[in-house]
Amino acid sequence: MRIALTVATSALALAGCTSLDSIPTERVGEVSLSFANGLPAGTGQLLSDGRTISLAVAATGLEPGEHGFHLHTTGKCTAPDFKSAGGHLNPAGNEHGSLNPQGKHLGDLPNLVIGASRSASTEIDLGADTRALRETLFDADGTAVVIHEGADDYRSDPAGDAGSRVACGVLRPAS
Repeated sequence: MRIALTVATSALALAGCTSLDSIPTERVGEVSLSFANGLPAGTGQLLSDGRTISLAVAATGLEPGEHGFHLHTTGKCTAPDFKSAGGHLNPAGNEHGSLNPQGKHLGDLPNLVIGASRSASTEIDLGADTRALRETLFDADGTAVVIHEGADDYRSDPAGDAGSRVACGVLRPAS
């Protein structure tokens, strides 16, 4: 009886403990990526833990290697070149790239590394979960998520010399 009481008391005590890692994550937005031919290229979710917003993406069907990966200013993905998405999302007016001393754009994300399976997944911190960030991501003309043909060099202004846009999707608020 004493052992059962000790186990029950310990279980109740542990149930009341939480850590920052166990704070629930809210899904803020979502994106479906497509190639120019309309085939699916992956999905993404915009997530908030109450402190930061991150973008979690799973991509498939891409050539193995590094691919530039960016948020673009306009939520429009017109094939075949996806130029309708505009330039990189850059509300602060910075230059391009994490290696640029004047950089980086909000839309500058780390290269997406595609493995031999032709797929990859990653989660990138976009910054503090503020009203301003949410308003930037979901402004009147929207935001596109774009994957490029080649690697971003993290310094060439304005777009990192990453080549053609090969996949695109429009970020939508979570329903």
